[in-house]
Amino acid sequence: MNVNLYGCRGKWLMVDCGITFADPAYPGIDVILPDLQFIEDRIDDLVGIVLTHGHEDHIGALPYLAEDLGVPLYATPFTAGLIRGKLDEEGIADRVKLKLVKYGERIDIKPFGVTFVPMSHSIPEASALVIDTPEGKVFHSGDWKLDATPVLGNPASPEELTAIGDKGIDVLVCDSTNIFNKDASGSEASVRVGLAETVGRAKGRVLVTSFASNAARLHTLGQVARETGRRLCVAGRSLDRILKVAKATGYLQDFPETIDPEAAMRLPRNKVLIVATGGQGEARAALSRVAEGSHPISLDAGDAVIFSSKQIPGNEVAIGRIQNLLAARGVEMVTERQAHVHVSGHPGRPELAKMYEWLRPEVLVPVHGEVRHMMEHARYGLSKGVPKTIVQSNGDIVRLLPGGPKKLGNAPIGRLVLDGDVILPADGSTINERRKLALNGQISVALAIGRDGRAIGRPQVRLQGVPVEDERQAFVDDAVDAAAQAVRGGKRGIDRTREDVRLAVRKVATRWTGKKPVVDVLLIEA
Repeated sequence: MNVNLYGCRGKWLMVDCGITFADPAYPGIDVILPDLQFIEDRIDDLVGIVLTHGHEDHIGALPYLAEDLGVPLYATPFTAGLIRGKLDEEGIADRVKLKLVKYGERIDIKPFGVTFVPMSHSIPEASALVIDTPEGKVFHSGDWKLDATPVLGNPASPEELTAIGDKGIDVLVCDSTNIFNKDASGSEASVRVGLAETVGRAKGRVLVTSFASNAARLHTLGQVARETGRRLCVAGRSLDRILKVAKATGYLQDFPETIDPEAAMRLPRNKVLIVATGGQGEARAALSRVAEGSHPISLDAGDAVIFSSKQIPGNEVAIGRIQNLLAARGVEMVTERQAHVHVSGHPGRPELAKMYEWLRPEVLVPVHGEVRHMMEHARYGLSKGVPKTIVQSNGDIVRLLPGGPKKLGNAPIGRLVLDGDVILPADGSTINERRKLALNGQISVALAIGRDGRAIGRPQVRLQGVPVEDERQAFVDDAVDAAAQAVRGGKRGIDRTREDVRLAVRKVATRWTGKKPVVDVLLIEA
């Protein structure tokens, strides 16, 4: 959920506008958006949004927030293609300005000048940004790594990065994801050998799961399919989208012709290679449905699944669920622990050290990681000769130049959730109510009240998610009696009566279950 704001002389430049994915703390929610109240309160001073690359945590919020922000978006062709598809899906493409930029070209978004610098990452056209201001220059790294033999694209060379450093970089805002890795991340080209060997040994069907956005990995898998004599089947909407945009912007021109799942299932088992989404355990993705047996592609004993991606912290349970389902079918699984089938898209320590050496910044600002990553990155930068560093928390307002770095204050921050087609506060009444329902269940009580304030007839009780199981009817009878007893005292006002009934029924539920379900009371005045 990356959103960065750079302020200078009263104006603001936004870098990236991404989403994150929900966890069980947000029942019924898939997507979480950043709360942009700080810049919305200063909307007339926002001059533009610059996008470093096309991963969801950097561009995913644009379909929901860009129109209201009302400023141009700046992106390279591949990233712009992904953004345009999202805007089209929301029906707002004609209302959001999307401007294409070229590498090396300075864009004037006054008072900022922005130059895109090509970098290696696990998606085409990942970019660092040189942000030039009247106060000095910032090198915003985006997500990056070093790759001497890139499969797609031409990242900046050491000589080009050194030339940028020669012109003076005051602040380096830098990716911290792999700070604990003592080794460099490695080249995408090296993965081809490991994947080819693993696929070549397989006797049955092979399914490879990777991040859909990793077009370089798709290129590698296309080559592996040819080398091993297998036809290629691609399963997943997001993979189809990446392939379409990549080909439209000049990538993957020699990608082999693919076949659909039905055709793949008719081939001999050792003649098909399947690429599918879902390696992080996503419930709706292709791999999950394959594991559950609800997808046209089926895997059985003797088949193999290769996890050509890193397990993201927090996804262990979801991934384990899918792996257990596959294991029960007799499917062999291969991860980066068993074979060289993945390299990271983020820099390890040797790559960070080289970047410091080339750019020679005065200040290091670690970003993109948990607190432990950023603190370690700050220590590492200082140990390698970077003069100053500062670790931010979400919402910190920090003066970088001149005379920085120094924390000046805090901006309001928060999360929004996309609930169906509605954007809501992540901790607002709707989600809090849903959490209570999910945790404790719900009871509805309906009863008619006469003019004397007493019940007419027998109260009606319905419940959902209250743990009474086989004793359900006995519990309902007890709750009905409690509701009726609560109104026997006669007339005392509709609100007081409703609350008395609610408390009486919840007390019964607590006595029976130890929980405090949500109790809704409907009173009908006769």
